[in-house]
Amino acid sequence: MESSERGPVLPPGFYKPDTASPFLALFKTFTAAHDAPEWMKMLRYGALTALEQEGLPTPSLERWKYSNLPPHLKGLPKDFAAADMSVRDPDDVARHLAEVYQDTPDWLTALQGRMPPGHDRYHDMMLWHLSNAFLMDGAFVDIPAGKSVDKPLEITVSGHDGLFFNPRNVIRLGDGARLTVIEYHRGAGKYWSNGVSEIIVGKGAALYHYRLQDSASEAVHTQSTHVSIAEGGRYETLTLTSGAGFSRNQVHAELQGPGAHVTMNALNLLRGTQHGDSTFLVEHQAPECTSSQKVRSVLDNQARGVFQGKVHVHQAGQKTDGYQLCNTLILSEGAEMDTKPELEIYADDVKCSHGATTGQVDDEALFYLRSRGIPERAARALLIEGFLAEVIESVRNENVQAAALGKIREWLKSGG
Repeated sequence: MESSERGPVLPPGFYKPDTASPFLALFKTFTAAHDAPEWMKMLRYGALTALEQEGLPTPSLERWKYSNLPPHLKGLPKDFAAADMSVRDPDDVARHLAEVYQDTPDWLTALQGRMPPGHDRYHDMMLWHLSNAFLMDGAFVDIPAGKSVDKPLEITVSGHDGLFFNPRNVIRLGDGARLTVIEYHRGAGKYWSNGVSEIIVGKGAALYHYRLQDSASEAVHTQSTHVSIAEGGRYETLTLTSGAGFSRNQVHAELQGPGAHVTMNALNLLRGTQHGDSTFLVEHQAPECTSSQKVRSVLDNQARGVFQGKVHVHQAGQKTDGYQLCNTLILSEGAEMDTKPELEIYADDVKCSHGATTGQVDDEALFYLRSRGIPERAARALLIEGFLAEVIESVRNENVQAAALGKIREWLKSGG
């Protein structure tokens, strides 16, 4: 495979254009029913052209080698619909994205028209193209400089049988701003939620972003998040995945100014034949930035988990501190975990580390609890909850902590 400055040149056969055919068939009906400003039409048709050439991602692509999306989309879509989103907004800081498009700020037009960095490098941004082709609505949040929003903004996305939809969130925090966003994903039936979030964190600003993904068992849930963080800015995210038959949580963060920080955490509770993929990329583009990636998974039955985490330190990223850790509990012989941590470093004054463990519930700890009169099932549940607790305790919002613990206990009670 040849290489170029923009990444490897892919030989014929890497793209599978036919995988996108069912979704492209909806495009004509969609555009006829949903008019748009001229700039958005150009964006939609440009994305359509890319999809016609590339199709959907398949395991032929490096960052998708462990996750085969197309087979999980059989029978979909029956129809396209706007995302069923509700927003609980105590401070009145959110608007519908469709409203903003009618009076579009220049920065938003530029943001929507831009592919995330790495598109040419990795050749696998087809889901972003798909979201652009069907761009219509979502949540728009623009926090002015210096404003601290004390109460969390809560977004609920509900899926419905037979539908394909693209929830789109655009969040910008001005310098010194503060905001907490909590997302709930749920639904019934077989559907595909292909979400995209575009986030800008200004100088000294902080965004705490939590997702509780409990989609229907037959659903497909894919989420692509791109966040840019300016000098001294902070972005912390946690995704708890317990739903969807197939899910992928992809987060790409750019640390663009000195002293910027990102925390990416994920908890995965998977059983049956569920497939859950956490793919994280942090680009240290400035000096004295820090990043942390922690993923903990509990896998039962025939479930499969994936963690791909990369720390990319650019030449300007001197005094980087980058950390990755993936821990997995396997509860049955049929479960599988694929882990691929990566470091790509072009600076000489850095501190980067990664680690991964995969194992079973500790027999000695289990014996100790049982010797104290605790039944085996309850003892196992206590050990699993303790395994996940460290990540939950790092969450700054008490309501999210409580919701996450509640979901873990519910999952364990139902057979974990």
